[in-house]
Amino acid sequence: MSANTIFIIIFAVFCGFLMFAGLLSRKWVKESSDFVLAGREISTPINIVGVIAIGFAGTTVTLAPAFTVNYGLPGGIAWGSIYAGCGLLLFGLLYANFIRRCGAQTLPEYLEMRYDGTTRSVVAITSVVGMCGIMANNVVSSVDNICAFTGWNRLTVTAIIFAVIIAFTFISGLWATTITDLFQVLIGVIMVPTVFFALADRYGWIDSIKANWPENAFTSQGFAGELPGLKLTYPSIFNFIICFAVALVWGNNYYWMKVANCRNEKVARRSFVAAAVGLFIIFMVPLSLIGGYMGAFNSEALTVNGGSVPPTGTYGYIAKSFVALFGGLVVISAVAASISTASTSALGASAVANRDVYQRLINPKADAAKTLRMSKIIMLLIGIVTFVLCQFPGGPTYLFAFANCWLVPPAILLGLGAVWPRFNGKGAFWGAVCGMITMVVFTVLDLTQVFTVGKYVYLATLGLSVTLVASLIGSYFGKPKYYGQPGWERIPNAHNRKDIELGETEISILKMLRIGHCYMSDLTDFLGVDSKKSGEAVEALDQGGYIVRAGMTGSKFYTFDITEKGLAALPALPPQEAAMAEDYLTPLYAGLLKTVMEHPEQQSQYAAVNNIRSMQMSAICSHLTRRGYVIEKGVFRRKLRITEKGTTAVKKYC
Repeated sequence: MSANTIFIIIFAVFCGFLMFAGLLSRKWVKESSDFVLAGREISTPINIVGVIAIGFAGTTVTLAPAFTVNYGLPGGIAWGSIYAGCGLLLFGLLYANFIRRCGAQTLPEYLEMRYDGTTRSVVAITSVVGMCGIMANNVVSSVDNICAFTGWNRLTVTAIIFAVIIAFTFISGLWATTITDLFQVLIGVIMVPTVFFALADRYGWIDSIKANWPENAFTSQGFAGELPGLKLTYPSIFNFIICFAVALVWGNNYYWMKVANCRNEKVARRSFVAAAVGLFIIFMVPLSLIGGYMGAFNSEALTVNGGSVPPTGTYGYIAKSFVALFGGLVVISAVAASISTASTSALGASAVANRDVYQRLINPKADAAKTLRMSKIIMLLIGIVTFVLCQFPGGPTYLFAFANCWLVPPAILLGLGAVWPRFNGKGAFWGAVCGMITMVVFTVLDLTQVFTVGKYVYLATLGLSVTLVASLIGSYFGKPKYYGQPGWERIPNAHNRKDIELGETEISILKMLRIGHCYMSDLTDFLGVDSKKSGEAVEALDQGGYIVRAGMTGSKFYTFDITEKGLAALPALPPQEAAMAEDYLTPLYAGLLKTVMEHPEQQSQYAAVNNIRSMQMSAICSHLTRRGYVIEKGVFRRKLRITEKGTTAVKKYC
């Protein structure tokens, strides 16, 4: 049996597994938030795997060996450490609390909450284009490795891979990708180190690579020379930081989703830190060394030496040197990585287009069924756009650069909004617009070969500079929101608050704060509204002196407490409910505790009987966990376990 035939069989089995995972998880998808955020039920182990799965993508499988081929070991290691360390690790440490507590399901949604709707619309466009580029990059990366292994027609392979990704993701969204992430990471953990050790056994260890590397310079340079440091043109360490940390991670909506889908901020922070370390050790280092073996012992096959294999096809070409079955599994590990990340990109783009365009501008009153249906329709449209991008010249490296250029503006606006109360909507709008125009103009000029800005400065670096400068200038001429104006004080007093009219949303928020809900995410999730609406209500309550923020920057900005004035604005509770409120409970919450204590397997039935939506359940569970009444267990689905404090509460109130 030929190697190609064996690969077809392995690929068919893999596709069957994908579809089975999708069908298995369909029962967990009842609304669009389940489709794109899995109801905020993701646990630490699952999110570690999910973040690693994104990191161990087609991009990693192609670029880590390719950078080693081109720039020696420093190229592969520098790229891996910047992505894992400056990207994932810092993002988890700096933004986990902030993103999970602010409540926004997407990055553009947060930008409207912080600035205005116009900025949200502009950034939604850049985010969708950027994530389509990431998706296309992973498709093409997968195609590079398959074609290097099989010799098949590229267009045919592209169409097949693309159809598999869309069909799989369409079935049930994030829950399906979560299940397959486990498979992808498992096979990657096995195959990548195995390939490295097999090559080491065949050729020898690093000393043998150095001995067979041109000019014995493996630890300093590759076939394209040394990796520059502060050079403005791509590639360089400076541009790696902008491209693979700031843009790829900080400005990318699907990394935002990987925080937003977590049960709480601790899960998000721990999972990103653990994923960064695991990704670098298990995948980045071995893949970089695999590139070393390619350059040292198979250099004649590389395009840099007149061969037919681009450096990005190293992993697939190396697989050909093994027996057919093992080689097929090696390639499948790369294909699985690409499909997993491409699916996550498709979900990220769909989430932005649905929540930030459809639900906000087209049909704000759409129910759960309509938004779920629209999520899937949008995904098909995104698929068409992405397929076109896959036909662009330049391969995965170009597509990756193209994608990341569009993700720079959101990263800048996120950072400025989190730490600078004075920064305002005008600055955010002009920064986003100028950044986007810069990307459009120079991308078109590059594609038409009229002018290539990359000869002088990397496009993402140019976009970052333009966005930052335009943001600062625009902000200078704009007016910040009330909390950034001179004279404003965080703590209410008689001189810095105004009279406001309390509406239904404001009263609902005060009722939640009275029982101890303190994060913006709880308020937004429980009410089932866009964070624009909950954000406007919170701002009104803050200006009226009904609530007080914990701080003016970071996650403290989205942490609240009710004031005496806020308590006075609410109707008095019956004695029993008043006592419950003192213990941060309601009759609904006490009933859930009773169910958890007596019949823990009936948690979902309790939610269904009481018409508790998945995001409401997330808010309730976060609250009860934070107050010490329950512990959240379960690897896949949330399983509450009552504590001693919870048992005492049940005996007291039930």
